[in-house]
Amino acid sequence: MTTPVELEFWAEDKALADRVGQEVLAVFHQVDEQMSRYREDSEVSRLNRNAANGPVTVSDGLFQVLDKAREVSILSDGAFDITFGSVGYLYDFRAGKKPTEEELRSGLPRVNFRDVILDRDAQTVEFRQTGIRVDLGGIAKGYAVDLGIERLVSLGIRHARLSAGGDMRLLGDKRGRPWYVGIRDPRSERRNAVVLPLEDVAVSTSGDYERFFVDEAGERVHHILSPETGKSVQGVQSVTIIGEDALTTDGLSTAVFVLGPAKGLEMIERLPGIDVVVIDDQRMMHVSEGLVPPQTD
Repeated sequence: MTTPVELEFWAEDKALADRVGQEVLAVFHQVDEQMSRYREDSEVSRLNRNAANGPVTVSDGLFQVLDKAREVSILSDGAFDITFGSVGYLYDFRAGKKPTEEELRSGLPRVNFRDVILDRDAQTVEFRQTGIRVDLGGIAKGYAVDLGIERLVSLGIRHARLSAGGDMRLLGDKRGRPWYVGIRDPRSERRNAVVLPLEDVAVSTSGDYERFFVDEAGERVHHILSPETGKSVQGVQSVTIIGEDALTTDGLSTAVFVLGPAKGLEMIERLPGIDVVVIDDQRMMHVSEGLVPPQTD
């Protein structure tokens, strides 16, 4: 999934520690083989090639991720949409390449999550039109982190931090102390905008600094695309979501980024157990009510 994976945990002996590390890494390889758009042989790549021709049976894991993606899409009124891949593939951030206006006009009619038909009983997926490409870059890493935590628990680990790119799960506390999680200043690699004491939660951050280039007009072109325009979302620099599981927080961080501070906070305030920190393009910080310190008289 072209992202670094970090794992910190405590084990009783080195043999167990080695086994834990290998098994968690194997989980990430498994999800990569299923859901990476960079692999022609992945399950999601096969789905993109075949689902417009009729229903395609998919694995439990892929169906779970697609089902959650649809849930977040409905919740955010389409701000989160995995079919953005229908235009997203036209960008090459390493080469500094973006699509032409004509290419966007041609691809945008295929960006509509409602054209991905999920049949829970048969566990199949079908596309309503040709040319649709789903891209799970905004949600699959969270799923992999959750699976990794499940594996840690099954191996008897009780205190751990597991992260993949911008997605993290904290298992328990840091052996009697909270984990201190920094939300990066979007315009400085070395500085945190805020540090939060946390335990036993998932944390996902979406930022305009993860994959980007500056175009000939001096504008930042980054990988978080608006499903409406096919272009990089403006108005936000980073969004951090805190919740119970990384599959949910991963999808929601992208959704809030696209919605913007006002609509994003409004959506999050309706969701129990979810909090958000938004840093807008004026470098103002917006936080949900659950993160506001109580007022004293």
